[in-house]
Amino acid sequence: MIPENLAESLRFSSRKYPQRIALVFGAKKINYKTLDNLTDEIAAGLLNLGIKKQDKIAVFLDNCPEFVISYYAILKAGAVVVPINYMFKIEEAKYILEDCGAVCIITSRAYVDMAEELRLRVESLKIIITTVKAKDNIADFNEIREGNPQNLNAASSKPQDLAVILYTSGTTGHPKGAMLSHYNLVSNALDSASVIKVRAADTFICILPLFHSFAATVCMNLPLSIGAKIVLMKSLKPFKRVIRAIRKHRVTIFVAIPSIYNILNGLKLPKIARTPLIKLFNPVRICISGAAALPVETFRNFERRFRVPLLEGYGLTEASPVVTLNPLSGRRVAGSIGKSISKNIELKIVNERGKEVETGEIGELLVKGPNVMQGYYKQTEASQETLRDGWLYTGDMARFDTDGYVYIVGRKKEMINVRGLNVYPREIEEVLYQNPKVKEAAVIGITDTHKGEVPKGFVVLKDDEVATEQEIIQYLRQRLAPYKIPKYIEFRATLPKNSSGKILKRLLKEE
Repeated sequence: MIPENLAESLRFSSRKYPQRIALVFGAKKINYKTLDNLTDEIAAGLLNLGIKKQDKIAVFLDNCPEFVISYYAILKAGAVVVPINYMFKIEEAKYILEDCGAVCIITSRAYVDMAEELRLRVESLKIIITTVKAKDNIADFNEIREGNPQNLNAASSKPQDLAVILYTSGTTGHPKGAMLSHYNLVSNALDSASVIKVRAADTFICILPLFHSFAATVCMNLPLSIGAKIVLMKSLKPFKRVIRAIRKHRVTIFVAIPSIYNILNGLKLPKIARTPLIKLFNPVRICISGAAALPVETFRNFERRFRVPLLEGYGLTEASPVVTLNPLSGRRVAGSIGKSISKNIELKIVNERGKEVETGEIGELLVKGPNVMQGYYKQTEASQETLRDGWLYTGDMARFDTDGYVYIVGRKKEMINVRGLNVYPREIEEVLYQNPKVKEAAVIGITDTHKGEVPKGFVVLKDDEVATEQEIIQYLRQRLAPYKIPKYIEFRATLPKNSSGKILKRLLKEE
């Protein structure tokens, strides 16, 4: 039976596995029955505070049980969750709160001063709730909990009701709020669970921030919908703690972003454990990579060192977010994002005129399915541009191979036009990652008097490595056509990234 809403999926798991552990956080363990009851009580408390159906409630928390409890309590109250990046400064948070008209913010003692300042500056924001008692004029979880939540039935949500507004990372201008319904999120969690063949006996580790769409679906909604266990980690650092948690709690599903797999590939064994490298991840049976492109060399090195299947997927906030994944059973293709995770999710690749291209040709990737957002909040023009005839225009340039695997070649807006020839930065970046001295790489287009545009490369070298601009350019010349060779290579200590580990090329362009 498919749940009508996301909150109902938690209730289903609670009834089926009441005593099974749902969340582990340090020494704290919460079983499914307790988690379901806690979310009921907080939801009833929100209604007692005057929260109405479809009110927007911001969650400004780092990874902790209270994030999960808040998320599902808000949904049970019939309200809308608006997760906010806890690393945001006050102006960034203010924009989102004002844009969505949030009436309440749930946060921790660490951010309470910022929340109070935001309440003064955002007209709609009336209520602050903290996870631990912070000040007399601010409510906390224990104060608002209603022990006999009889008023929840009237707040129950329908499949098409708005559940979450997830703000995009804002690669251009202000971030836009992608409106995701209960149906969007439930379908994506269940489709994702099906394609990676997870079960209630699995244990997920959540090291990615839950305010991000990838972690919210794959590390929270998915396991909770099937009755699996989640080991929540507040931070990736120190990494030794993550390794200990994997072994202590018998983690079977490891979900991360490419930069973390790079870290794992570079582990110096004596600093971590006196065990063979392939035993370091025992009993992990599946690793999943998302949120950014996984370099081919990273994929190959990881599977060679750890002997665990690494499944690269693709998604975007506007699609709840998972769209494709390399299959667990069958051929995993390095450099490919795999195939659609469900027969319900259609893909096609079109040219500038909207016509489908031939196999092997490059065009824009389009997605259609139950996971595609309702639109951008209060952004009619942007919604109409992105959603056309039921298709989500992703802005990603891609191609199919003869077996139906999809390959992303770059962002449409990042394509470089060198004297009329299209150059895709990812192709150059993949070659840079093959260089044994290169740790990270990014390529952008810059204006050139003679060629219109030319590529420029940014490179972060591995520790203790030394290289010159000419050396890197010569390396590329042996592997790429002349017009694809960057005119300049700039060495950096680090590259700017967003919270999901994606390199922010717009910041490189702005410098």
